Amino acid sequence: MPNQPASGDADMNDTARENARQAALSYHEFPKPGKLEIRATKPLANGRDLARAYSPGVAEACLEIGADAANASRYTARGNLVGVVTNGTAVLGLGDIGALASKPVMEGKAVLFKKFAGIDCFDIELNESDPERLAELVCALEPTFGAINLEDIKAPDCFIVEKICRERMKIPVFHDDQHGTAIVVGAAATNALHVAGKKWEEIKVVSTGGGAAGIACLNMLVKLGVRHRNIWLCDIHGLVHEGRAEDMNPQKAAFAQASDLRTLDDVIEGADLFLGLSGPDVLSPEMVAKMAARPIIFALANPTPEIMPDAARAVAPEAIIATGRSDFPNQVNNVLCFPFIFRGALDVGATEINDEMQIACVEGIAALARATTSAEAAAAYQGEALTFGADYLIPKPFDPRLSGIVSTAVARAAMETGVATRPRADLDAYKARLDAAVFKSALLMRPVFEAAKKDARRIVFAEGEDERVLRAAQAILEETTERPILIGRPSVIETRCERMGLGIRPVRDFQLVNPEDDPRYRDYWGSYHQIMKRRGVSPDLAKAVMRTNTTAIGAVMVHRGEADSMLCGTFGEYRWHLNYVTQVLSDGDHHPHGALSMMILEDGPLFIADTHVRVFPSPEDLAETAIGAARHVRRFGIEPKIAFCSQSQFGNQGEDSGKRLRAAIALLDQQPRDFCYEGEMNIDTALDAELRARLLPDNRMDGAANVLIFSNADAASGVRNILKMKGGGLEVGPILMGMGNRAHIVSPSITARGLLNMAAIAGTPVAHYG
Repeated sequence: MPNQPASGDADMNDTARENARQAALSYHEFPKPGKLEIRATKPLANGRDLARAYSPGVAEACLEIGADAANASRYTARGNLVGVVTNGTAVLGLGDIGALASKPVMEGKAVLFKKFAGIDCFDIELNESDPERLAELVCALEPTFGAINLEDIKAPDCFIVEKICRERMKIPVFHDDQHGTAIVVGAAATNALHVAGKKWEEIKVVSTGGGAAGIACLNMLVKLGVRHRNIWLCDIHGLVHEGRAEDMNPQKAAFAQASDLRTLDDVIEGADLFLGLSGPDVLSPEMVAKMAARPIIFALANPTPEIMPDAARAVAPEAIIATGRSDFPNQVNNVLCFPFIFRGALDVGATEINDEMQIACVEGIAALARATTSAEAAAAYQGEALTFGADYLIPKPFDPRLSGIVSTAVARAAMETGVATRPRADLDAYKARLDAAVFKSALLMRPVFEAAKKDARRIVFAEGEDERVLRAAQAILEETTERPILIGRPSVIETRCERMGLGIRPVRDFQLVNPEDDPRYRDYWGSYHQIMKRRGVSPDLAKAVMRTNTTAIGAVMVHRGEADSMLCGTFGEYRWHLNYVTQVLSDGDHHPHGALSMMILEDGPLFIADTHVRVFPSPEDLAETAIGAARHVRRFGIEPKIAFCSQSQFGNQGEDSGKRLRAAIALLDQQPRDFCYEGEMNIDTALDAELRARLLPDNRMDGAANVLIFSNADAASGVRNILKMKGGGLEVGPILMGMGNRAHIVSPSITARGLLNMAAIAGTPVAHYG
């Protein structure tokens, strides 16, 4: 008798399933039903706005579009709007559930478009089962959309609908169930062959499932180089062979074999690639045993694949396996494709998504998996080994590089094949814009990175064993001319680089300082002792510090001229690090006089100071902070507008903070300044020009302030953290002002991308500070 689960276990499983079901329903119902809403992108606060948004101003946009249809992309949302259209006849694994029941899926698809590519969507569910009539309805929607994503339409109707729409419409029409699946399968297969050491033209492919996705995948494999005669297609009736009449259509017939074999078991012998888009348990372990060495098994049926990975590996331990599930490696997920192929197509005004654009998408996805894993993807998938190989054939959906790489490849292919009506003059700038939309700091950091490229500065990282530092070091070598130096134990760094799939290695790619055994140890403790010998540091203490304190080691390296700048602070308290930086690197020309954080918000950057260095700054300190902040803000291509912020407002209170801020402004007023400053005032007054004008009509600042300086570190740090945690702000910094760019102390919450940004700031020569 087969093993049965204990009744208690079964009850627990039922409870877990019910809890998951209720959680999913609550997700869709609360706080408001559904997953979408429409928001205005233009102000509508007064009669003037209304006159522009509607009558009479809207007529001007209408007339421009009437004169030239291309203007629709200038004056309406059409150029960034995709219609997700279905009739609900083949919804996920649910089958023909009807148009209305499919709506949650279509809303979900629209959310993915927005999340991953910034594309707006309307989901459209149509009660129409006749494919030709359905195609007519879709074609009638052309004035509304920049592109159409057909979804969950059963085969063979989907072939008919797509063919008619593509022939009649002058915008991209893409059936994602077919081509999206095919593209991701193509990318995964490209890399699987790379791992297995096999070639397209030599492999035997056996596929189950003659539906839309299955046929599209086989067509894609042919485009990639698989020979038609080496493809064996099976469905529920067995092998698709010449002369078969049962359940055939032209799409299946294209893969009919002239053979006496009839079953999957008959044809699986010697297969290099099994492609399953059918149902559970179709492929048995015995069949896997008949496949070629190092078989590639794509068991993509959901939720239960054609064979479970552990069952396949029991008979073929070297098998390379992909599924459609997120709980196994190599999930074939269309979200790797459709947001980005539409992004590229829309941005160049493509009239279609052709074969070349699809192949470009395949190649972009595949190449990204072979590249070093991004820190952001690693953070989103903690605990998973994201190193290219049998268990990492394709990128993860949350890899932020997909947008820039894949969309740009698609746009380039559209331009090269002549289907782009709005070609991009500079694809590098286009990619940079896409990256900036994902990496919120990218656009603002561009001037800093450009300045950093002018000199190959040496940046020493005090916490060289930290995973974020290692990922940042990899990115520095890929994206800048800087030379990273890492302080840490060689064996630890080597192991962690290998475990994380990083291509960098100590000595070969970066200099290493080993605190436990470095030939420069005597020189380092001698230098530290020389600096500190009259501040209570004996030779023995200097030796101990140089064995255990990596911040002090980094500072000594900069002092000795062996590094140009240092970064520390990925763990520990800011002022502890500041103490050693100040001890070693302060001199007559350099001393820390504030920490400046750039908070990147939805409506632009806002700089906050002083967040860390001086707890209760004097008027002289505050004036010095303002001068330093103005200099640093200009490094980002921004003209500083500095507001001194307090509870007091233009002298209406006499407490200590207001007095110190007023005194700082008086000090600044003693000499001509090349930056705008005003205060003291409340934060809302600093950011609201109209409110400020009512309170002080002749104030000297136009528009909103972009730098806020506070009278104590608690206030500055509190605002910084609120903006970061509740305001969705992304921090660049803290930037340590006053040290001639020789040291920066980051916060423990910094990401690998944040470290890369700080390395670029540290990598800018002092001459660029103005």
